[in-house]
Amino acid sequence: MMSLNFYIVDVFAEEKYSGNQLAVLTVANSLTDEEMQRIAREVNYSETTFILCDRPNNGGYDVRIFTPKKELPFAGHPTLGTAFILQQEMIRNPVETVNLNLKVGQIPVQFSYREGKPDVLWMRQNAPTFHRQLSIEAIAPALGLAIEDFDPRFPVQEVSTGIPFWIAPLASLDALKRAKIDLDRYSDVVASSDAREILLFAPEAYQKDSDLSARMFAPLLGVPEDPATGSANGCLAAYLVQNQYFGTEAIDVRVDQGYEIDRPSLLLLNARKTSEAISVHVGGRVVAIARGTWG
Repeated sequence: MMSLNFYIVDVFAEEKYSGNQLAVLTVANSLTDEEMQRIAREVNYSETTFILCDRPNNGGYDVRIFTPKKELPFAGHPTLGTAFILQQEMIRNPVETVNLNLKVGQIPVQFSYREGKPDVLWMRQNAPTFHRQLSIEAIAPALGLAIEDFDPRFPVQEVSTGIPFWIAPLASLDALKRAKIDLDRYSDVVASSDAREILLFAPEAYQKDSDLSARMFAPLLGVPEDPATGSANGCLAAYLVQNQYFGTEAIDVRVDQGYEIDRPSLLLLNARKTSEAISVHVGGRVVAIARGTWG
C-alpha cells in the first residue's frame, strides 16, 4: 500500500479538542475496500473518510466513509470535516461550495469565512422521511428514565435524512443528564426497526446562547455515546419542523452536545417546511489538529 496523507480535525468544535474528531486520508483511489476498512478499524474513530481523487467527478469529490465496522452511505461530521480538508489542502482557495459524492448521493457543503479562514460550514441533507413511532412506556425503561421525564406533547419517532435515528423529546436537561442505555431492553425495543441509534434532546442548554441540548447513543453499532452527530441532528431539525416544536415550520437553532463525555460541541440547525418538502441544513465549525503520512 502506498503512503497517503492524513489529517485529523475536530468537527462541530469551537476550539481544539472539542467536538467530534475525524481522520481524513487522501488520495485513496488505490486502496481496496478491505484496506479502507482496516485503516478505519486501526484509526478507531467513530468514522474515517477517504478522498478518492484530488479532482472533482461530475461536479463533486468522490468520498467514502467507514466506521471501524462498516461503510456508511452518509454521516454528518465526516461530511463537514472532509469538505474542510478539501478546501484547505486540495482546492486551497476560498470557495462558496464543495460537493461531496457519497453513497447516499451528492451532498453540497457551503462555506462562510472570517478573516479569510473558513468559519461555519453548512451541509444540506436529503429530504427527510418520517416513520413509525414508539410509545414512551416502551422506550423509557430502555433509557433508564421515567415516563415523566419525556415531553408528552411530542412523539418518539424514527426519522431519516439518509441514516435513520430515533428522536426522543425529554422534559428537562436533568432528565437528559440521567439517561443511560439498558442494552438488553434497548435491543428489544428497536429490534424490528431500521433505526439503531437514538438522539435525545431537551429544551435547555449548557450555553446561554444555545436553544437545546442533545445526546446520541448508538450502542448496537459500538458507539456508547457520540460527542457530535450531524446526521442525527439533521433528523432532529426535520423533527422540530414537522412537529412545530417551537410553534413554527421554520427553525434556526443552536444545539449543545457532548458535554456529558467532556467533548463540548455546537451544532447549528436551519430547517423549514414548504408545500414541497422540508429542507434541512446542519452547520458547524472545523478545527485542524494534526497531519501526517499513513503507510
